[in-house]
Amino acid sequence: MFDSKYDVIVVGAGHAGCEAAASAANLGSKTLLVTMNLQNVAQMSCNPAMGGIAKGQIIREIDALGGYSGIVSDLSAIQYKMLNRSKGPAMWSPRVQSDRSLFTLQWRELLEQTFLLDFYQEMIVDLIVERDKAIGVLTSLGIKIYGKSIILTNGTFLNGLIHIGDKNYGGGRAGEKASTGLTGRLNSLGFKSGRMKTGTPPRVDGRSLDYTKMIEQPGDLNPSKFSFSEKTKPLTKQRSCYITHTNSSVHDILRDGFDRSPMFNGSIKSTGPRYCPSIEDKINRFREKEQHQIFVEPEGWNTVEVYVNGFSTSLPDDIQFKALKSVPGFEKVKFFRPGYAIEYDYFPPTQLFHSLETKLIQNLFFAGQINGTTGYEEASAQGLMAGINAHLKQKRDPPFVLRRDEAYIGVLIDDLILKGTEEPYRMFTSRAEYRTLLRQDNADERLTPKSHALGLASNARLKKVKERNIKRKSLIKFLNQESYPLAEANVLLKLKKESAVKQTDKYAKLLARPKINRKDFDGFKALQEYLNANEIDDTIFEQAEIDVKYSGYIEKEKRNADKLKKLENIRIPGGFNFDELASLSHEAKEKLSKLRPATLAQASRISGINPSDISVLLVSMGR
Repeated sequence: MFDSKYDVIVVGAGHAGCEAAASAANLGSKTLLVTMNLQNVAQMSCNPAMGGIAKGQIIREIDALGGYSGIVSDLSAIQYKMLNRSKGPAMWSPRVQSDRSLFTLQWRELLEQTFLLDFYQEMIVDLIVERDKAIGVLTSLGIKIYGKSIILTNGTFLNGLIHIGDKNYGGGRAGEKASTGLTGRLNSLGFKSGRMKTGTPPRVDGRSLDYTKMIEQPGDLNPSKFSFSEKTKPLTKQRSCYITHTNSSVHDILRDGFDRSPMFNGSIKSTGPRYCPSIEDKINRFREKEQHQIFVEPEGWNTVEVYVNGFSTSLPDDIQFKALKSVPGFEKVKFFRPGYAIEYDYFPPTQLFHSLETKLIQNLFFAGQINGTTGYEEASAQGLMAGINAHLKQKRDPPFVLRRDEAYIGVLIDDLILKGTEEPYRMFTSRAEYRTLLRQDNADERLTPKSHALGLASNARLKKVKERNIKRKSLIKFLNQESYPLAEANVLLKLKKESAVKQTDKYAKLLARPKINRKDFDGFKALQEYLNANEIDDTIFEQAEIDVKYSGYIEKEKRNADKLKKLENIRIPGGFNFDELASLSHEAKEKLSKLRPATLAQASRISGINPSDISVLLVSMGR
């Protein structure tokens, strides 16, 4: 059947579980991936898309660290877009529309090609724990499987309850049963749990829609891709999405159903995602708005199924249908299935170390929605890090932890561990204080050397990163040392409606102007000869352009990050007694004792800890 002993056991095959299993196995751990349904590996339970604001940066980081999400996203993409191009490069975020079925298939194929990875389909109902150490799992058939490290990535399945109007039933997502037993077991071990809610919109038949009444949203003219590797190529054809809007008639119909809504009649008591509200929540909270955007997204290359993004709801199916028929383009809509809300158990992430290992039980790791996050990307990042650290733990190596100035993944995990969350956590660029450093374009430069040191990234991959880095730095040097021809520069400046220059200057000075970019230098012969001779492509030039244009901001963030590193290097002893420090406030003592930060930098980021508390800790440790 399968072996009875593993280095790493991963429970759940959603986005977190797949990345966890892949990273642990690729590092050399004998790994078992256990799930209730192997046909739904990495299922896109909600929208068929990957990336977006801040989330695209996370996928690039996962790829740079040796994860699979970027590769799978490229292989299953039907549209590519770089969002926020009108803003600064810290805000640029790649996003793909995905073929839902192909996404799952590509994940399954990659996992099946992963050496040291086994699979088993069954429900895990209990943990085997001895002396506060997790040593295995128990299946619903009573089979015991032993592992040195256990990773729980149960998603929305822990005691999942699906709501459609005044009807509800157990389930982890539509058509799949909930997972039972584990929450009770974890509670008995001393873990605190809570309930959260998320939702999904109806899926409809695209043949029943009138796209002439909608606004077409095509992909980028020259699409890029997520993965830095050579395993994928940019799209050569794409499918369009569309935008339409709700109206007062739609809102009136929805309001008529509020008395049957589980959100308003008390059936749902848990907290939903603040930044992805249901349609009934939108019209209730934002009564002054006459319309809301609806994004009409195809589910794949060869299907007529359409995802109605922006219309997430738990209202009765008849109200959903009636309201949607009043949306322009949806007058003759046919449903594939209605939207629904789902409640599920989660465990506040303050119960974890930064490695994602639990503080109560050794060798037990949590990743994904079990930690209170929402989104495929946030789950995938946690899964990757949990898989790496589960491998390192049983090898007795130090944990792999990313700082806030090193990756969005570092921001995500640091926020969860030190701040916790009482509502589904979603990543935004605004959460990252070093977002100019943490751009999507430089994720490979930031993280591939770390991945190579771990044993995930190949020598060839690291070599490619180093070569591109050398070319970028060489180009910046050229731009700062070589002068542009005066005549060509003034022709360009006139075209851009800017004042002419009276004498020549360095290329970097010209490129630093906001209106000037790479394409504007096509007529500069010396520069073009340099680019061709050194095989510098547009992506390398774009990175160099960002460095030139935003050098002041980048250097400022680097200085701030260096200051933070000084506190990161001051470790707090594991058994430190905060209660003995009379100068600490009661709140500080309580939170520091509960969260057990590993460094002074971590302590400084805990809500309620002020600079004077850090000064007390510095003095107490002889600093």
